[in-house]
Amino acid sequence: MPIPLTIPDIADEVTLARYPFLPNASSWIATMAGTHGIDLDELLEGSMMELARIRARGRLVDSVDVKGGVEVAAVGDIHTQEGRLLEAFSFYYARLVVTASEDERLIARWAQAEAERAQKILVKDTANLPLIASTYLSQIEKDSNGVWRMGLADFIELCTGITGSRWRLPNCDVKDGWVILHQEDEYSSNGKLARLLRERLKGEIMAQAMSKIESMDESLAIRLSEPVGMIRGLVASKTAQTIALIGAGEEDWPPCMKKAIGEIAQGVNVNHFGRVFLASMSRTLGLPQETTVDFFRSAPDFNEGTTKYQVGHLYDREYTPSGCAKLKINHNCAVQSGDDSLCDQPWMDHPLKYTRAKQRRRGRQNPSTIIEETDKTGDDSSSGSVSDES
Repeated sequence: MPIPLTIPDIADEVTLARYPFLPNASSWIATMAGTHGIDLDELLEGSMMELARIRARGRLVDSVDVKGGVEVAAVGDIHTQEGRLLEAFSFYYARLVVTASEDERLIARWAQAEAERAQKILVKDTANLPLIASTYLSQIEKDSNGVWRMGLADFIELCTGITGSRWRLPNCDVKDGWVILHQEDEYSSNGKLARLLRERLKGEIMAQAMSKIESMDESLAIRLSEPVGMIRGLVASKTAQTIALIGAGEEDWPPCMKKAIGEIAQGVNVNHFGRVFLASMSRTLGLPQETTVDFFRSAPDFNEGTTKYQVGHLYDREYTPSGCAKLKINHNCAVQSGDDSLCDQPWMDHPLKYTRAKQRRRGRQNPSTIIEETDKTGDDSSSGSVSDES
């Protein structure tokens, strides 16, 4: 759904610095650049913008390394002109960096982090929440008790990206085409609105960056190669264990994983636990989301949109595959005693240990493929919360 045709005219500089992705912010930043003589050379290399570049790197690092998004607190006081310059141009520089990467996944990760930052601020920013909401939602109102209600079309579009029973339409209070965002002891009406806005903001921030890729010329991309390399290196470091396991070919997959794949391929309706296990195991082994979605195509209830959403949720929340004990309890273990000598080992209590053991065996035959063993093997498929209630 498009942004409303008529949006509030937000001119307060503190608000624009706090939410530098606002439609009004681009012209304000351009005006500040002209007033203070901030051209591209100054932004990329000048001494005046050094602190802004440092803050931008912080924003980028937080988008990769911190759960919950970019740090809320600004480096400078945004009630001062210097602080506003720092915050606005740090966002602008960070956007230049992710745009120069031309990596859609990295751009999406950064947009998600910036949107999460905005959500945390908006919950408490009661003065600006109505303005931001009216900027990005076509139908939004608040009653005399401080309870928000949102147009049904907006809610349906945004709630699909959020897990948790309270966001499912049958569980919502819908009246005359409006969804009432009731106050709850653990979740305020403002909090619910801010959470829904986060979905819209992520899309808008990402679209802003993606739209600038075509205008990113080669010379500018070269000048931004250092920060682009930094953020790519951080992503690679953060996912080092997954990268180490990417070499796990099909011959290294544990029997329980092969069982789930084989049964689904035959049209068997594998239970929910088995599906979660397969998707989380695929994620940990570094398989692309598209490959994981393909595993489920022969399922009797396969729906591409639903499956992509559910798999994406598992990947985003970094679910850890369950261990052997839970697989047995839920009837997803593939072997009996004596079927597989590796599974019979007393220390074999997790499918990931099976994969690592297979890789070490190959490593002894070919030392160049040795992968270090790690004991940090989870045993709980809900290491990422099943429902996103925040």
